[in-house]
Amino acid sequence: MQKIASFTVNHLALLPGVYVSRRDRAGDSVVTTFDIRMTRPNFEPVMNTAEVHTIEHLGATFLRNHPVWADKTIYFGPMGCRTGFYLLLSGEYESKDIIPLMKELFAFIRDFSGEVPGARARDCGNYMDMNLPMANYLARRFYDEVLEQISEERLIYPE
Repeated sequence: MQKIASFTVNHLALLPGVYVSRRDRAGDSVVTTFDIRMTRPNFEPVMNTAEVHTIEHLGATFLRNHPVWADKTIYFGPMGCRTGFYLLLSGEYESKDIIPLMKELFAFIRDFSGEVPGARARDCGNYMDMNLPMANYLARRFYDEVLEQISEERLIYPE
């Protein structure tokens, strides 16, 4: 079997950042998949499921309610390795095109307080596995250390 594209990325050289993972055709449309890498793979601890779950709920809610990007948002969810998230958008984009959106998204998560959307038994299959303070912290860290002054090496996959 051939390796899938995401398994060909050199995870030993990958820094936290926002990367185009792939572009796919869906009929006449293009879908761009973004790799939103929040932690450095194999160098620092992965995120725990509770904060990943919280970021997923907040991120999906924010994106699907965004005045510009709601209709372009196909999916926002965690990577199995718990080092980041995938964002699928309808359209053909470069990483730099969505940095303003990522700043909005992670500022929203960083500053969010109160009840996490969908964090009730009726709405979620594992509603008790949430950690808002840690999600706030991780969003703040990603915003400050990565998004605030993002460089090319955090926008394009390493060789």
